[in-house]
Amino acid sequence: MTKTYLHDKFLSIILKYNNLSKPLSILLAVSGGKDSLCLIKLIEDFNNIYNYFDTIQYIYIDHQWRNDSKQNIQHLLNYIDITNNQIYIYQISKVHMSESTIRKIRYQIILKHATKYKIRFIFTGHNQTDQLETFLLNLIRGTGVEGLSSLPFIRHIKNYIQIIRPLINIRTGDISWFCHKFNLPVWSDKTNYYYSNYRNRIRYELLPYLKEYFSPKIEYNIINFLKLSSIENEYIKQNAIKLYISSRHSYYLAIHYKTIKDQHLALQKRVLNIFFYYNFNKFLNGNIINQLTQYLHRKNEIEVSIIWEDLKIRIYRYWIYIQ
Repeated sequence: MTKTYLHDKFLSIILKYNNLSKPLSILLAVSGGKDSLCLIKLIEDFNNIYNYFDTIQYIYIDHQWRNDSKQNIQHLLNYIDITNNQIYIYQISKVHMSESTIRKIRYQIILKHATKYKIRFIFTGHNQTDQLETFLLNLIRGTGVEGLSSLPFIRHIKNYIQIIRPLINIRTGDISWFCHKFNLPVWSDKTNYYYSNYRNRIRYELLPYLKEYFSPKIEYNIINFLKLSSIENEYIKQNAIKLYISSRHSYYLAIHYKTIKDQHLALQKRVLNIFFYYNFNKFLNGNIINQLTQYLHRKNEIEVSIIWEDLKIRIYRYWIYIQ
């Protein structure tokens, strides 16, 4: 096997991550693109030497958006067959859905599959360019600090499942070089060139424009900003979790808001978000969060009720609880 610096980088990533103690089973979410084929080769080469993974499964979600989707699947099946590992193909039957809806469904399918086969680690081929594009997309949509680093190296999911992105610090140009060097059969997805897709416009128009007219180091600067933001965001997150644990009721679904009302607004909002996501799997919208934080500082003790979706939120005697 010919080793490259990407092999060395991948090796250091796997060996430095303490939770990946061998042997273990992993699930790789793949397509026929260069990121997926690069990740497949790195995984297979790594495992041939170190025998690190007990089971390697591949999963592909067919959106049925393209008229060549069947040929793409067959191409992927032929390539995975060389690895002697199993691939699972899932199809999304409704084709007329938004990209964000499709993305949610795709993750639901992948997580359900991982849960069914008791696989704790899901690997995806997201790279550094994906991170840049996601940052700019979320920034345009008006995200908060949490959304700036929405593609971290590791994301912990319920049921102890973790999503790992080992290529997240690798540039797309390096991945293209790797695929050319090993003659990997990359399947060209023509939807990646449709300018009706915002991500494609960012990739082929906005980022080159910023690089040309604002700073040739714009990608490096954004990545550096994301690293700093991630550190600060993690600090806020850890403090919010501690505050949530100390403020929640030991039996009822309630938060003692007197415990959190003198804390910084950023922590108050985080605690409220943790409460509703952990107990009801719901993300609070900005309007509801603003209402709740305003009620925390009211002077009278009048009971307040807020109807949000299918929940009745009540605030009384220093408690926020769900009836």
